[in-house]
Amino acid sequence: MSPARGKALMIQGVGSDVGKSLVVAGLCRVFRNRGLSVRPFKPQNMSNNAAVTADGGEIGRAQALQARACGAPASVHMNPVLLKPQSMVGSQIVVQGKVTGTVNARDYQALKPRLMGAVLESFERLRGEADLVIVEGAGSAAEINLRANDIANMGFARAADVPVIVLGDIDRGGVIAQIVGTQVVIAPEDAALVAGFLVNRFRGDPTLFEAGLQAIAERSGWPSLGLIPYFPDAARLPAEDALALDQRNAAGDSLGDAPITIAVLQLPRISNFDDFDPLKAEPGVRLIFVRRGETIPVEAQLVIIPGSKATIADLAALREQGWHIDLAAHVRRGGRVLGVCGGYQMLGQRIEDPEGIEGQERACEGLGLLEVSTVMAPAKTLAQVSGRCLIEGAPFTGYEMHLGVTTGPDALRPLLEMADGRRDGAMAANQTIRGVYVHGLFNDDRQRAAWLRWIGVEASDLAYEQGVEDTLDALAAHLEQHIDCDRILSLAR
Repeated sequence: MSPARGKALMIQGVGSDVGKSLVVAGLCRVFRNRGLSVRPFKPQNMSNNAAVTADGGEIGRAQALQARACGAPASVHMNPVLLKPQSMVGSQIVVQGKVTGTVNARDYQALKPRLMGAVLESFERLRGEADLVIVEGAGSAAEINLRANDIANMGFARAADVPVIVLGDIDRGGVIAQIVGTQVVIAPEDAALVAGFLVNRFRGDPTLFEAGLQAIAERSGWPSLGLIPYFPDAARLPAEDALALDQRNAAGDSLGDAPITIAVLQLPRISNFDDFDPLKAEPGVRLIFVRRGETIPVEAQLVIIPGSKATIADLAALREQGWHIDLAAHVRRGGRVLGVCGGYQMLGQRIEDPEGIEGQERACEGLGLLEVSTVMAPAKTLAQVSGRCLIEGAPFTGYEMHLGVTTGPDALRPLLEMADGRRDGAMAANQTIRGVYVHGLFNDDRQRAAWLRWIGVEASDLAYEQGVEDTLDALAAHLEQHIDCDRILSLAR
């Protein structure tokens, strides 16, 4: 007798950033709340915002959030192919949680057929352990120029025989053309897999779009599965990629009158920027991302250099922006500086990459704010960790995700002690400059409070992790209220 296999359903979008990740997370929580065992799955993702899994690999941040919505530990099989951009044309490729090399865009197209086996293997593993697998596509379902070797959208859906729901975004305009145009350009065999469509991010009176839904259904031949109103609390959940940073900046900085300003340098290859979401949620903190062409604000009490997918290249970009001059002035004024992961490496005296792991540049001088140096090595550290702060004693949980070993006199003043006894981080003698490798420190309310005290502000009573749970529950209730989740569940097979 063959093992039981769970049902599956796929959400594909008419384009990037139409809300696929959020809708999948919401549906995961909807059906988990109904007592089903649910798993998320994304065949291929492209993002430098990654998470470390319980089984010791890395996947896209969005799939880790979706796993949380399911109440399940994150697994490498939830995102078997992850591309982490290092340049305009090349990306590091991660297969089932492990780095396998670097590939340019053209060569990757030829590689994709060989990756389909890993994708289908991971998918079947999840189907074997769950009642329902909700699959998220990547980019647009209508990328017919990439259809021949596709593993992310209709290519996967056809290979795995998974029904598809097409998601459009009315907030960006032209949603009727988005969805109808998708039906027009894709192959009839692909169109036959589509079980219906959803329209996302509607604002206003939904009765005004009833004729629009009808027009899409008539012209596409696909039934309408509902209209999802805009969900403003989406910003409280970790974002998938750096596109969200530009959108948040475009909306303006929140809490402009907060007593404390924290500035994060928005590096070209910034990674794991959701580290700072808990700081943004603090009512006493004004968190801003300093973009290309902007200067570091003089009122900032703390400047953070975040993680980077290409440390040496981003350090060069930092200097091109003149931020190293701003940082030097900030330090002279007594301001605090924190480097996280790649940012920690930049704070040191020197970075060496003798094997060219991150790019062609083999070495560079660091910012010289910490007496440490880093040597890149092929082995990547990937681990979920916990422990305590050596200065304040506050506990933390987080994860390590980095290449390189950092040593030097300031590393003899570490910041963190892991549960296994290892120590992490470095600190200048006057304690104003600090660096750590561990991501996710600020999620722990007590750890975040300790860091805020370092810059002279008391933390609020914010319970960050509980807030994420509450937001996922609110998202699920939002979907239950506005779309027919029973019908959507019935479409899975």
